[in-house]
Amino acid sequence: MKVVVLGAGRMGRAAAWDLARQPGMTHVKLVDRDPDLLTRAGKELEQLLHGGPRSVRVARIEGQTFDLDQLMTSGPSALCPVIEGYSVVLSSADYRFNEAATLAAIEAKVHLCDLGGNLFVVERQLALSERAERAGITVVPDCGLAPGMAGLIGALGVSRFDSVEKLELRVGGLPAHPKPPLNYKLVFSVRGLINEYLEPAEVLIDGKPTRVPSLTDVERITFPAPYGELEAFNTSGGSSTLPRTLRGKVRNLDYKTIRYPGHCAAFAGMHAIGLLSDEPFQGVQPRPLVEALLEASLNDDDTDVVLVRVTVDGLLNGERRRLSYEIIDLHDAVTGHSAMARTTAYPAAAVAYMLAAGAVEARGVLPGELCVPLDPFLSAVRARGIEVKERWE
Repeated sequence: MKVVVLGAGRMGRAAAWDLARQPGMTHVKLVDRDPDLLTRAGKELEQLLHGGPRSVRVARIEGQTFDLDQLMTSGPSALCPVIEGYSVVLSSADYRFNEAATLAAIEAKVHLCDLGGNLFVVERQLALSERAERAGITVVPDCGLAPGMAGLIGALGVSRFDSVEKLELRVGGLPAHPKPPLNYKLVFSVRGLINEYLEPAEVLIDGKPTRVPSLTDVERITFPAPYGELEAFNTSGGSSTLPRTLRGKVRNLDYKTIRYPGHCAAFAGMHAIGLLSDEPFQGVQPRPLVEALLEASLNDDDTDVVLVRVTVDGLLNGERRRLSYEIIDLHDAVTGHSAMARTTAYPAAAVAYMLAAGAVEARGVLPGELCVPLDPFLSAVRARGIEVKERWE
């Protein structure tokens, strides 16, 4: 099996490391437009993969420079020579490239999954399903943390019930040691973060798919010490396609992002006075300036933690029951992978490996909850050292 990983950033490097260690994987190609980043990534992966016992067999790693902006100027076919002949492509690049990458995968007849993050892009990918099916391939969007792992675990939980009244997804990537006033550090793209706060959130209310504003409906949520009482609020993208695919099975469904208290109010205030707008004001575009300032001030050496709680309330054998899944994942000092990289890149790598190994049988562009074997997926996540606690009440 051979895999192409698009993007040599934190997520791409973690995914490449994971895939290189899987049985039967012979070749991992890391693709990025920045040759210096590829060189650094190659050295990092070489050290991580060959620093342990020599009896552990790993795939060959190589890098290739390619600017994904070519997909916008020259068309999706420009990517085909990079991916042809491979078993699967995992895109950890900006979601704006995912539609074109899907078209390239169809042309090259190579399976693909991506980290996703934008429902409007996913809708355009899903519209290509018949073409992907004719090409004999499977494309699975939204395979990171949320959208991704949290939703797949939620779908698995729903499948355990006879009927479901409520599915709640609560997910957050946080600094281990928060610093005021925002009590946050960037654990992924700042533009992706702002998009989550600006675009509408998709939910199910009384069985009907509905869009509600992000940065609203703040609730309190408590995790074990040292985290304590936190807040959770509506954000875009995290529920992915679940409000549509689970319609008729779940009456109420929502997704909220977890943050330290006060975070939502701060960003809601910025949004209210136009600081997150792309519209110019007196010759200045506020959003790019704010993003640059956030990137400069919210990057530090602190480690991170990812908190996940998925709760399903429903009927099982005539009784009201609650099933919850909880994850508290930390930065790994051995690999250097952040909690966000572990819980985003590793689940995506698990899906990519399933695609390459033939474990996903359906063809087309399909939501993960409709094509990925859910119990084996959860086992694959746990095998990667991500502890998922399951509790019935």
